[in-house]
Formats: sequence, C-alpha cells, structure tokens
Amino acid sequence: MLKVKIKKLYEDVKLPDYAHSGDAGMDLYSREDKMLTPGERYNFMIGFALEFSKGYVALVKDKGSTSNKYGLHTMGGVYDAGYRGEYNVELINLSQESYQIKKGDKIAQLVILPIEIAEFEEASDLSQTSRGEGRFGSTGKQ
Repeated sequence: MLKVKIKKLYEDVKLPDYAHSGDAGMDLYSREDKMLTPGERYNFMIGFALEFSKGYVALVKDKGSTSNKYGLHTMGGVYDAGYRGEYNVELINLSQESYQIKKGDKIAQLVILPIEIAEFEEASDLSQTSRGEGRFGSTGKQ
C-alpha cells in the first residue's frame, strides 16, 4: 500500500476519503458555497497538500453523479509527486442550469496511480497496425 502524507492547510478542511473499501477514487470536498452558472468555470481551493513517492501521480477526476446528472466537469488536475502546494479542483458547468455547491459537498475525486516515465526515441518509421492512421470513426458507426 502506498503511504501518502497529507497536510491540512486550514483547520476546517474535510480531508479526502474513500467512500467504500476498494474504491479507486477518494472524494474531494468543497471548502465554500458557490453557485455555478451555465458555462461558468471556478477554481475551488480544497485546503490540503500531499507528499507521495516518485513514480506516482494524483489525478483529479469527475464525480460520476455530478457529471452525469448535472453536467459538472473537472478541468486539468494532474499533480506530480514533487508538488507540495495546495490542491484545487477546477470545475465547469456544462449544463443549461445553475448548480449550487455547498461547503462540504463532494465536488470531484482524486485517483493516485503508478506511472511510467517515457524515454523518446526518434524514428523515421513506425510499425504497422490494423488501425494505422485511422482516427475518429475508424471502427465504424457501431
């Protein structure tokens, strides 16, 4: 199990937690009340900093319920192992309705994953595959 240090930056911070044993993502909580109007983006500072080992990354991802039901989507959210600043959640309201967020509401989730560091090797040719250069729709309509 990966050990992660967490530092509360404010006394009232609700720390991230897993809703269920075995969940991949832990819930992140708002520290403030905010009405998000249609099309509005807002950066929620969430009041903690983390320390974890090289070879891992923390990713901020959508909450399934708020994304699917209310059109809230996270923007960005890649935290490298060397970052020690305050974590935040940038949300955008993609719906046609305003959405009220209250202090303590779950607004996103944080997933910590192992990563592989890539070493690029310039090449003049790439191997052939069945997909080739096929882009969107390359597998048909179904």
